[in-house]
Amino acid sequence: MPDHGRKTILPPSEAGIRAALHHLIKMRLSVLDQSMIVSGRSPADSIRETLDLGRLVDRLGYHRLWLSEHHSSGSIAGSAPEVLLAALAVTTSHIRLGSAGIMLPHYSSLKVAEQFRVLEALAPGRIDLGVGRAPGSDGRTALALNPNAAHAADAFPAQLRDLMAWVANQPLPENHPFRVVQAQPVGPTAPQIWVLGSSSYGAQVAAFFGLPYCYAYFFTEGKGASEALGLYRDQYRPSDANPRPISAIAVSAIAADTQAEAEFLYASRAAWRAEFERGRFVPLPTPEEALRYPFTDSERARNDIIRQRAAIGTPDLVHTRLTQIADTLGVDEIALVTAVHDPAARRRSFELLAGGFAKALEPRAA
Repeated sequence: MPDHGRKTILPPSEAGIRAALHHLIKMRLSVLDQSMIVSGRSPADSIRETLDLGRLVDRLGYHRLWLSEHHSSGSIAGSAPEVLLAALAVTTSHIRLGSAGIMLPHYSSLKVAEQFRVLEALAPGRIDLGVGRAPGSDGRTALALNPNAAHAADAFPAQLRDLMAWVANQPLPENHPFRVVQAQPVGPTAPQIWVLGSSSYGAQVAAFFGLPYCYAYFFTEGKGASEALGLYRDQYRPSDANPRPISAIAVSAIAADTQAEAEFLYASRAAWRAEFERGRFVPLPTPEEALRYPFTDSERARNDIIRQRAAIGTPDLVHTRLTQIADTLGVDEIALVTAVHDPAARRRSFELLAGGFAKALEPRAA
Protein backbone atom coordinates (compact mmCIF):
# COMPACT_ATOMS: atom_id res chain seq x y z
CA MET A 1 0.00 0.00 0.00
CA PRO A 2 1.36 3.50 -0.81
CA ASP A 3 2.68 5.43 2.19
CA HIS A 4 0.50 8.57 1.68
CA GLY A 5 2.54 10.56 4.17
CA ARG A 6 1.80 8.01 6.83
CA LYS A 7 2.56 9.01 10.39
CA THR A 8 2.67 6.07 12.75
CA ILE A 9 0.19 6.18 15.61
CA LEU A 10 0.73 3.54 18.26
CA PRO A 11 -2.53 1.75 19.07
CA PRO A 12 -3.70 1.92 22.68
CA SER A 13 -3.47 -1.25 24.72
CA GLU A 14 -6.33 -3.73 24.35
CA ALA A 15 -6.87 -3.69 28.14
CA GLY A 16 -7.13 0.09 28.15
CA ILE A 17 -9.58 0.10 25.27
CA ARG A 18 -11.77 -2.53 26.94
CA ALA A 19 -11.86 -0.65 30.24
CA ALA A 20 -12.75 2.63 28.57
CA LEU A 21 -15.34 1.18 26.19
CA HIS A 22 -17.19 -0.39 29.09
CA HIS A 23 -17.84 3.13 30.37
CA LEU A 24 -19.79 3.98 27.22
CA ILE A 25 -23.09 3.26 28.89
CA LYS A 26 -25.52 4.47 26.26
CA MET A 27 -23.56 5.09 23.08
CA ARG A 28 -22.23 1.66 22.26
CA LEU A 29 -19.80 0.86 19.48
CA SER A 30 -20.36 -2.35 17.54
CA VAL A 31 -19.46 -4.00 14.24
CA LEU A 32 -21.51 -5.30 11.31
CA ASP A 33 -19.53 -7.56 8.99
CA GLN A 34 -20.75 -8.85 5.62
CA SER A 35 -17.91 -11.26 4.75
CA MET A 36 -17.35 -9.32 1.54
CA ILE A 37 -15.69 -11.20 -1.30
CA VAL A 38 -12.59 -9.32 -2.46
CA SER A 39 -10.60 -9.47 -5.67
CA GLY A 40 -7.63 -11.81 -5.59
CA ARG A 41 -8.92 -13.93 -2.69
CA SER A 42 -11.56 -16.65 -2.49
CA PRO A 43 -15.00 -16.41 -0.83
CA ALA A 44 -13.72 -18.99 1.67
CA ASP A 45 -10.98 -16.52 2.62
CA SER A 46 -13.69 -13.95 3.36
CA ILE A 47 -15.32 -16.32 5.84
CA ARG A 48 -12.00 -16.92 7.61
CA GLU A 49 -11.35 -13.17 7.73
CA THR A 50 -14.71 -12.67 9.45
CA LEU A 51 -13.71 -15.19 12.10
CA ASP A 52 -10.37 -13.41 12.60
CA LEU A 53 -12.15 -10.07 12.86
CA GLY A 54 -14.58 -11.45 15.42
CA ARG A 55 -11.77 -12.50 17.71
CA LEU A 56 -10.09 -9.10 17.31
CA VAL A 57 -13.12 -6.97 18.11
CA ASP A 58 -13.88 -9.22 21.06
CA ARG A 59 -10.43 -8.44 22.48
CA LEU A 60 -10.82 -4.73 21.70
CA GLY A 61 -14.02 -4.43 23.72
CA TYR A 62 -16.63 -3.72 21.02
CA HIS A 63 -20.14 -4.27 22.31
CA ARG A 64 -21.45 -6.64 19.63
CA LEU A 65 -20.61 -8.22 16.28
CA TRP A 66 -23.41 -8.73 13.80
CA LEU A 67 -23.15 -10.82 10.62
CA SER A 68 -25.32 -10.23 7.57
CA GLU A 69 -27.16 -12.73 5.36
CA HIS A 70 -27.00 -12.60 1.57
CA HIS A 71 -27.54 -15.30 -1.04
CA SER A 72 -26.20 -16.14 -4.51
CA SER A 73 -24.01 -13.03 -4.51
CA GLY A 74 -20.68 -12.49 -6.19
CA SER A 75 -19.97 -9.79 -3.62
CA ILE A 76 -20.82 -11.28 -0.24
CA ALA A 77 -19.88 -14.73 1.08
CA GLY A 78 -21.95 -14.57 4.29
CA SER A 79 -24.92 -16.76 3.39
CA ALA A 80 -25.35 -18.57 6.73
CA PRO A 81 -24.66 -16.26 9.69
CA GLU A 82 -25.96 -18.81 12.18
CA VAL A 83 -23.09 -21.16 11.24
CA LEU A 84 -20.44 -18.46 11.55
CA LEU A 85 -21.93 -17.36 14.86
CA ALA A 86 -21.52 -20.87 16.26
CA ALA A 87 -17.81 -20.79 15.42
CA LEU A 88 -17.46 -17.37 17.05
CA ALA A 89 -19.49 -18.35 20.10
CA VAL A 90 -16.85 -20.86 21.14
CA THR A 91 -13.81 -18.71 20.25
CA THR A 92 -14.81 -15.36 21.85
CA SER A 93 -15.39 -14.44 25.46
CA HIS A 94 -17.11 -11.07 25.91
CA ILE A 95 -18.67 -9.65 22.75
CA ARG A 96 -22.35 -10.09 21.91
CA LEU A 97 -22.86 -12.04 18.67
CA GLY A 98 -25.79 -11.87 16.33
CA SER A 99 -27.37 -11.75 12.91
CA ALA A 100 -28.05 -8.60 10.93
CA GLY A 101 -30.11 -10.15 9.98
CA ILE A 102 -31.81 -13.46 9.39
CA MET A 103 -34.19 -12.91 6.48
CA LEU A 104 -37.16 -14.48 8.20
CA PRO A 105 -39.50 -14.99 5.19
CA HIS A 106 -37.05 -17.56 3.81
CA TYR A 107 -37.45 -19.85 6.81
CA SER A 108 -39.63 -21.51 9.42
CA SER A 109 -39.81 -19.44 12.60
CA LEU A 110 -39.40 -22.62 14.63
CA LYS A 111 -36.18 -23.59 12.86
CA VAL A 112 -34.69 -20.12 13.36
CA ALA A 113 -35.69 -20.23 17.04
CA GLU A 114 -34.00 -23.62 17.44
CA GLN A 115 -30.80 -22.43 15.78
CA PHE A 116 -30.54 -19.41 18.04
CA ARG A 117 -31.48 -21.35 21.15
CA VAL A 118 -28.50 -23.60 20.36
CA LEU A 119 -26.31 -20.51 19.97
CA GLU A 120 -27.60 -19.22 23.30
CA ALA A 121 -26.56 -22.51 24.90
CA LEU A 122 -23.05 -22.03 23.47
CA ALA A 123 -22.71 -18.40 24.62
CA PRO A 124 -25.35 -17.65 27.27
CA GLY A 125 -26.33 -14.00 27.49
CA ARG A 126 -24.32 -13.03 24.40
CA ILE A 127 -26.61 -13.85 21.46
CA ASP A 128 -28.67 -11.43 19.35
CA LEU A 129 -31.24 -12.51 16.79
CA GLY A 130 -31.62 -9.71 14.29
CA VAL A 131 -34.34 -10.34 11.71
CA GLY A 132 -35.45 -8.61 8.55
CA ARG A 133 -38.11 -8.92 5.88
CA ALA A 134 -36.03 -8.16 2.76
CA PRO A 135 -34.87 -11.12 0.64
CA GLY A 136 -31.14 -10.33 0.71
CA SER A 137 -31.07 -11.73 -2.82
CA ASP A 138 -32.85 -11.63 -6.19
CA GLY A 139 -36.35 -12.98 -6.74
CA ARG A 140 -35.18 -16.24 -8.30
CA THR A 141 -32.91 -16.99 -5.35
CA ALA A 142 -35.67 -16.11 -2.90
CA LEU A 143 -37.89 -18.63 -4.66
CA ALA A 144 -35.14 -21.27 -4.44
CA LEU A 145 -34.94 -20.66 -0.69
CA ASN A 146 -38.69 -20.69 -0.18
CA PRO A 147 -41.17 -21.78 -2.89
CA ASN A 148 -43.74 -19.54 -1.18
CA ALA A 149 -41.48 -16.49 -1.48
CA ALA A 150 -44.05 -14.41 -3.35
CA HIS A 151 -46.32 -14.32 -0.29
CA ALA A 152 -43.92 -15.02 2.57
CA ALA A 153 -43.03 -11.39 3.26
CA ASP A 154 -46.70 -10.62 4.01
CA ALA A 155 -46.56 -13.05 6.94
CA PHE A 156 -43.55 -11.35 8.53
CA PRO A 157 -45.43 -9.94 11.58
CA ALA A 158 -47.03 -13.31 12.34
CA GLN A 159 -43.71 -15.08 11.88
CA LEU A 160 -42.05 -12.61 14.23
CA ARG A 161 -44.75 -13.14 16.85
CA ASP A 162 -44.15 -16.90 16.78
CA LEU A 163 -40.39 -16.46 16.78
CA MET A 164 -40.52 -14.23 19.87
CA ALA A 165 -42.52 -16.83 21.77
CA TRP A 166 -40.31 -19.78 20.80
CA VAL A 167 -37.05 -17.94 21.46
CA ALA A 168 -38.20 -16.85 24.93
CA ASN A 169 -39.89 -20.18 25.73
CA GLN A 170 -43.21 -18.37 26.13
CA PRO A 171 -46.64 -19.77 25.15
CA LEU A 172 -48.07 -19.06 21.75
CA PRO A 173 -51.65 -17.72 21.53
CA GLU A 174 -54.36 -19.98 22.96
CA ASN A 175 -55.75 -21.11 19.60
CA HIS A 176 -52.37 -21.41 17.83
CA PRO A 177 -52.00 -24.80 16.06
CA PHE A 178 -48.37 -25.12 17.29
CA ARG A 179 -48.96 -24.02 20.87
CA VAL A 180 -47.51 -27.24 22.34
CA VAL A 181 -44.35 -27.10 20.18
CA GLN A 182 -41.17 -26.10 21.99
CA ALA A 183 -37.87 -24.77 20.62
CA GLN A 184 -35.01 -26.64 22.26
CA PRO A 185 -32.65 -26.28 23.98
CA VAL A 186 -34.49 -24.14 26.53
CA GLY A 187 -32.41 -22.45 29.21
CA PRO A 188 -32.31 -19.60 31.72
CA THR A 189 -31.34 -16.96 29.14
CA ALA A 190 -32.66 -16.08 25.68
CA PRO A 191 -31.32 -14.28 22.61
CA GLN A 192 -32.22 -10.61 22.29
CA ILE A 193 -34.39 -10.10 19.20
CA TRP A 194 -33.84 -7.02 17.00
CA VAL A 195 -35.65 -5.84 13.89
CA LEU A 196 -33.38 -4.52 11.16
CA GLY A 197 -34.39 -2.57 8.11
CA SER A 198 -33.96 0.32 5.72
CA SER A 199 -37.53 1.63 5.62
CA SER A 200 -40.33 2.73 7.91
CA TYR A 201 -41.96 -0.72 7.73
CA GLY A 202 -39.42 -2.45 9.95
CA ALA A 203 -39.44 0.49 12.34
CA GLN A 204 -43.19 0.20 12.82
CA VAL A 205 -43.03 -3.58 13.29
CA ALA A 206 -40.30 -3.19 15.91
CA ALA A 207 -42.34 -0.51 17.68
CA PHE A 208 -45.48 -2.67 17.69
CA PHE A 209 -43.70 -5.65 19.28
CA GLY A 210 -41.59 -3.57 21.68
CA LEU A 211 -38.28 -4.69 20.13
CA PRO A 212 -34.95 -2.93 19.52
CA TYR A 213 -34.52 -1.52 16.01
CA CYS A 214 -31.45 -0.99 13.79
CA TYR A 215 -31.54 1.17 10.66
CA ALA A 216 -29.24 0.35 7.70
CA TYR A 217 -27.83 3.88 7.36
CA PHE A 218 -24.85 2.63 5.32
CA PHE A 219 -27.14 1.10 2.70
CA THR A 220 -29.49 4.05 2.21
CA GLU A 221 -26.82 6.75 2.72
CA GLY A 222 -28.97 7.98 5.58
CA LYS A 223 -32.07 8.67 3.49
CA GLY A 224 -35.18 7.97 5.53
CA ALA A 225 -33.27 7.36 8.76
CA SER A 226 -34.78 10.26 10.68
CA GLU A 227 -38.31 9.37 9.56
CA ALA A 228 -37.96 5.66 10.37
CA LEU A 229 -36.41 6.26 13.78
CA GLY A 230 -39.00 8.94 14.56
CA LEU A 231 -41.83 6.53 13.73
CA TYR A 232 -40.18 3.87 15.86
CA ARG A 233 -40.06 6.13 18.92
CA ASP A 234 -43.49 7.67 18.39
CA GLN A 235 -45.25 4.34 17.96
CA TYR A 236 -43.22 2.33 20.48
CA ARG A 237 -45.20 0.02 22.76
CA PRO A 238 -43.16 -0.88 25.85
CA SER A 239 -42.60 -4.59 26.41
CA ASP A 240 -41.46 -6.51 29.47
CA ALA A 241 -38.06 -7.12 27.92
CA ASN A 242 -37.69 -3.59 26.54
CA PRO A 243 -39.57 -0.94 28.53
CA ARG A 244 -38.06 1.82 26.38
CA PRO A 245 -37.14 1.99 22.68
CA ILE A 246 -33.58 0.93 21.84
CA SER A 247 -32.20 2.09 18.50
CA ALA A 248 -29.02 1.63 16.49
CA ILE A 249 -27.71 2.52 13.06
CA ALA A 250 -25.13 0.78 10.87
CA VAL A 251 -22.72 3.31 9.31
CA SER A 252 -19.97 2.94 6.73
CA ALA A 253 -16.70 3.89 8.46
CA ILE A 254 -12.98 3.63 7.74
CA ALA A 255 -10.20 5.00 9.92
CA ALA A 256 -6.51 5.22 9.06
CA ASP A 257 -3.40 6.97 10.35
CA THR A 258 -3.85 9.77 7.78
CA GLN A 259 -6.80 11.23 5.90
CA ALA A 260 -5.14 10.44 2.57
CA GLU A 261 -4.76 6.79 3.46
CA ALA A 262 -8.39 6.52 4.59
CA GLU A 263 -9.59 8.06 1.31
CA PHE A 264 -7.34 5.64 -0.59
CA LEU A 265 -8.89 2.68 1.24
CA TYR A 266 -12.41 4.03 0.65
CA ALA A 267 -11.86 4.02 -3.12
CA SER A 268 -12.62 0.29 -3.13
CA ARG A 269 -16.08 0.84 -1.67
CA ALA A 270 -16.81 3.68 -4.11
CA ALA A 271 -16.06 1.56 -7.17
CA TRP A 272 -17.91 -1.42 -5.73
CA ARG A 273 -21.00 0.72 -5.07
CA ALA A 274 -20.97 2.02 -8.66
CA GLU A 275 -20.96 -1.56 -9.92
CA PHE A 276 -23.75 -2.45 -7.48
CA GLU A 277 -25.92 0.36 -8.81
CA ARG A 278 -25.27 -0.91 -12.33
CA GLY A 279 -26.75 -4.22 -11.18
CA ARG A 280 -23.44 -6.07 -10.98
CA PHE A 281 -22.40 -7.93 -7.82
CA VAL A 282 -18.62 -8.04 -8.05
CA PRO A 283 -15.80 -8.64 -5.57
CA LEU A 284 -14.50 -5.61 -3.71
CA PRO A 285 -11.60 -4.26 -5.82
CA THR A 286 -8.22 -3.18 -4.53
CA PRO A 287 -7.83 0.60 -4.11
CA GLU A 288 -5.45 0.60 -7.09
CA GLU A 289 -8.09 -1.14 -9.23
CA ALA A 290 -10.76 1.21 -7.93
CA LEU A 291 -8.80 4.35 -8.80
CA ARG A 292 -8.83 3.22 -12.43
CA TYR A 293 -12.61 2.68 -12.43
CA PRO A 294 -14.41 4.45 -15.32
CA PHE A 295 -16.96 6.48 -13.34
CA THR A 296 -19.49 8.46 -15.34
CA ASP A 297 -20.17 12.06 -14.31
CA SER A 298 -23.46 11.04 -12.72
CA GLU A 299 -21.74 8.23 -10.82
CA ARG A 300 -19.13 10.65 -9.50
CA ALA A 301 -21.88 12.96 -8.30
CA ARG A 302 -23.69 10.03 -6.72
CA ASN A 303 -20.50 8.87 -5.03
CA ASP A 304 -19.96 12.35 -3.58
CA ILE A 305 -23.33 12.07 -1.85
CA ILE A 306 -22.58 8.57 -0.55
CA ARG A 307 -19.14 9.67 0.64
CA GLN A 308 -20.61 12.60 2.61
CA ARG A 309 -22.85 10.21 4.56
CA ALA A 310 -19.95 7.92 5.50
CA ALA A 311 -17.29 8.46 8.17
CA ILE A 312 -13.86 8.27 6.53
CA GLY A 313 -10.60 9.66 7.87
CA THR A 314 -8.35 9.89 10.90
CA PRO A 315 -9.71 8.50 14.18
CA ASP A 316 -10.57 11.98 15.50
CA LEU A 317 -12.44 12.92 12.33
CA VAL A 318 -14.34 9.62 12.20
CA HIS A 319 -15.17 9.89 15.88
CA THR A 320 -16.54 13.40 15.38
CA ARG A 321 -18.58 12.36 12.35
CA LEU A 322 -20.08 9.27 14.02
CA THR A 323 -20.91 11.19 17.18
CA GLN A 324 -22.57 13.87 15.05
CA ILE A 325 -24.72 11.30 13.24
CA ALA A 326 -25.65 9.54 16.48
CA ASP A 327 -26.55 12.80 18.23
CA THR A 328 -28.64 13.99 15.27
CA LEU A 329 -30.60 10.74 15.11
CA GLY A 330 -30.66 10.12 18.87
CA VAL A 331 -29.53 6.49 18.66
CA ASP A 332 -28.07 4.34 21.42
CA GLU A 333 -25.55 2.48 19.32
CA ILE A 334 -23.50 2.60 16.12
CA ALA A 335 -22.45 -0.52 14.22
CA LEU A 336 -19.44 0.05 11.97
CA VAL A 337 -19.49 -1.36 8.43
CA THR A 338 -15.91 -1.33 7.11
CA ALA A 339 -15.38 -2.46 3.52
CA VAL A 340 -11.58 -2.52 3.07
CA HIS A 341 -9.69 -4.81 0.70
CA ASP A 342 -6.57 -5.27 2.83
CA PRO A 343 -7.40 -7.27 6.00
CA ALA A 344 -4.52 -5.65 7.91
CA ALA A 345 -5.81 -2.17 7.09
CA ARG A 346 -9.30 -3.22 8.12
CA ARG A 347 -8.04 -4.51 11.46
CA ARG A 348 -6.11 -1.26 11.92
CA SER A 349 -9.30 0.74 11.34
CA PHE A 350 -11.10 -1.09 14.13
CA GLU A 351 -8.14 -0.66 16.47
CA LEU A 352 -7.96 3.06 15.82
CA LEU A 353 -11.70 3.62 16.21
CA ALA A 354 -11.92 1.60 19.40
CA GLY A 355 -9.14 3.71 20.87
CA GLY A 356 -10.66 6.97 19.66
CA PHE A 357 -14.08 6.24 21.10
CA ALA A 358 -12.60 4.95 24.34
CA LYS A 359 -10.75 8.21 24.87
CA ALA A 360 -13.21 10.77 23.56
CA LEU A 361 -16.86 9.69 23.58
CA GLU A 362 -18.84 11.13 26.45
CA PRO A 363 -20.88 8.50 28.29
CA ARG A 364 -24.66 8.93 28.45
CA ALA A 365 -27.16 7.52 30.91
CA ALA A 366 -28.68 4.15 30.06
